[in-house]
Amino acid sequence: MSSAIDIAASVQSGERSAIEVLEEHLGAIAERESEVHAFNLVTTDQAIAAATAVDELVAKGGPLGPLAGVPVAIKDNLCTRGVATTCSSKILEGWVPPYDATVVTRLAAAGAIMVGKTNMDEFAMGSSTENSAFGPTRNPHDLSRVPGGSSGGSAAAVAAGFAPISLGSDTGGSIRQPAALCGVVGVKPTYGTVSRLGLVAFGSSLDQVGPFANTVAEAALVCEVIGGHDPGDSTSLPQAFPAVSEHLSDGVQGMRIGLITEMMGEGIAPDVAKRIRAAAEWLAAAGAEVEEVSVPAVTYGLSAYYLVAPAEASSNLSRYDGVRYGLRVDAPTTGEMMELTRTAGFGDEVKRRIMLGTYALSAGYYDAFYGTALKVRTLIRRDFDAAYERFDALLSPTSPTTAFSFGDKTADPMSMYLNDVCTIATNLAGHPAMSVPYGLGDDGMPVGAQVLAPALGEVAMFRVAAALEGSLV
Repeated sequence: MSSAIDIAASVQSGERSAIEVLEEHLGAIAERESEVHAFNLVTTDQAIAAATAVDELVAKGGPLGPLAGVPVAIKDNLCTRGVATTCSSKILEGWVPPYDATVVTRLAAAGAIMVGKTNMDEFAMGSSTENSAFGPTRNPHDLSRVPGGSSGGSAAAVAAGFAPISLGSDTGGSIRQPAALCGVVGVKPTYGTVSRLGLVAFGSSLDQVGPFANTVAEAALVCEVIGGHDPGDSTSLPQAFPAVSEHLSDGVQGMRIGLITEMMGEGIAPDVAKRIRAAAEWLAAAGAEVEEVSVPAVTYGLSAYYLVAPAEASSNLSRYDGVRYGLRVDAPTTGEMMELTRTAGFGDEVKRRIMLGTYALSAGYYDAFYGTALKVRTLIRRDFDAAYERFDALLSPTSPTTAFSFGDKTADPMSMYLNDVCTIATNLAGHPAMSVPYGLGDDGMPVGAQVLAPALGEVAMFRVAAALEGSLV
């Protein structure tokens, strides 16, 4: 399959039609979707209409966007006007939003063609896409293994060739971890650089939208298309997304890169650590100053996250009450109706996190749990800031292991939560990070190298990522 950049160039030049490109990708979906299950919904009719409109614009010589004719898959927690948005939950099954998320609008304005809504862990709560109400997504590299989560469908869609780019959301690693497990590029931008308007909220101070792609250059282009200020999002920064595409060939000569000590020890599989050390050695050979750096507070990231995120989730998910939209289970009283609706509509993991968050926010426990977690969050940010006084970017594994088999971790929530141990701290800090494929583990499955940078440090992050990618060519 061609890259998004090549597809757009060929459509813009008239070498290929958007319809031809779409049919090629719909053919790939028809061939493997039944075994991979990347999508909750394939939007064939809407995609054909959008591709036809692009071809008509080409024929007229009209202005074309940088993603003209490029198929894109959208995570099913991003609102799409007239197209069901379920968050892979029974409680929203069949709900059709009356508006598009800002990132969906911007992709369409750039000429991209939505081919479907991708499967995910319910309300983005999970690390394996086993928590979907509509069944799991499978890793295209090995169907017996998970694709990661919560954006597993979006990662699998790109890895399987169903679309060259896709969008996901990242609250504690939900873009980067599945990108690592599926062997694709995944980006979590700085909090506030990409609009959250139309993203169904999980943890409002943590959630961020970002792309999956096969290459760093494609991911950079998508970030520039979807990023930038949105007056409809009160947390949106009033500035354009950094012009990262201009710096992908700058190399790493003279850059200072720190290998995070706390993310290379206990809990990290030896074959994963070996690949990350190889990445560090290559960066040093390419002219970067590379040395280990301690970021002590990241070891508390998991504990803090599983108080902050469930607390915000318990507030955000209180809107699903059976009254205004989605599932409704009738009962004699309003209270009983809400209880029955939520019991039937939410899965076990969502219920677990709502209860955790409600407990952490309850009177008598607020200061001990949620308040303390916020203090730890501040410590994490300070420790990162101290590291970034010495280094331009940081390096770590994205996931502690390669993709694991279905059912391996579902019986023990804590073992599942540990899959995000390398990614969570970035969300708590609000900083950017991305995963780049960096070879294979001992089992032949992809390993992801995580590149981290300070807030608004995307240029440095993409320079390092592009260099790592180039080292494997």
